[in-house]
Amino acid sequence: MILRKTINAVIVFLVSLSFQGCDLIKMKKDKKGAGERAAIARVNQTYLYQDEVAGIVSDKIKGEDSIARVTSYIDSWIRKQLLINEALKNIDIDEAEVERKILDYRYSLIGYQYQNYYIKKNMLDSVTENEIQAYYQSHQDNFILKQNIIQGIYIKVPKGAPRLARLKELIYANKPKELNELKSYCLSFSSVYHLADSSWIEFDKLVVNSPLAEIPNKIQFLKSYAYYETADAESMYFLKIDGYKISDNISPLEFVKGDIKNIILNKRKVELAHKLEEQVYERATKEKEFEIFNN
Repeated sequence: MILRKTINAVIVFLVSLSFQGCDLIKMKKDKKGAGERAAIARVNQTYLYQDEVAGIVSDKIKGEDSIARVTSYIDSWIRKQLLINEALKNIDIDEAEVERKILDYRYSLIGYQYQNYYIKKNMLDSVTENEIQAYYQSHQDNFILKQNIIQGIYIKVPKGAPRLARLKELIYANKPKELNELKSYCLSFSSVYHLADSSWIEFDKLVVNSPLAEIPNKIQFLKSYAYYETADAESMYFLKIDGYKISDNISPLEFVKGDIKNIILNKRKVELAHKLEEQVYERATKEKEFEIFNN
């Protein structure tokens, strides 16, 4: 109970420090100069000090959120220390191996942060159509369709929707005025619709929760019908297929263009990370910043 009161008092103190913009490094120096550090929690002979917790709360986090964050950190610290102590009592720990892993992890964190900084600073985010086309042509075997896809129109409307005859006419329209009329109709009466454009869409996702989803042989269906309409108890469904691609065939470029762009960008990130590592190593070698001793 006394410890809990102490912790709560420290939390309030730390929160107030954050609002005043207290600098963590300065705080550590002041504590060291005073010859003592104020402990806020203890597990056996291991202590958690105020200066180790001060940086947790920033001036952007206020009130109860600040108190909750510090309380959570202290509770988490206690639980981890207890688990470490329990482990040390029950199993043999290779302390040297643990320290090596901690050091490796620290280096990984710092290196990762700097790599991200370097990549953001030097990364070219734009990908040209020629780059996408070239990658697609060189890696077509990586873009085999896993599902059937179509281009076309799909519209679901209630059975009582008006002007259904006009809707069927508009499905085959190609003039801008008629296409705008079709879009306006769908906005007014359709709960689900997909209008024709250059994009490809997975057939199963398009017709989910409709009678079309129950078609047993979808490949044969796509090969047999350019237009199809059906109904259930409440709705009517209209499907016009302008183009289709069957699974296990090479995907159209338009369908995988976004994926290719991400692949190219990720490849650039890897190359930049490798370039940074090589630059740092070459500079350090030239300036004799490191040595390897032969014992």
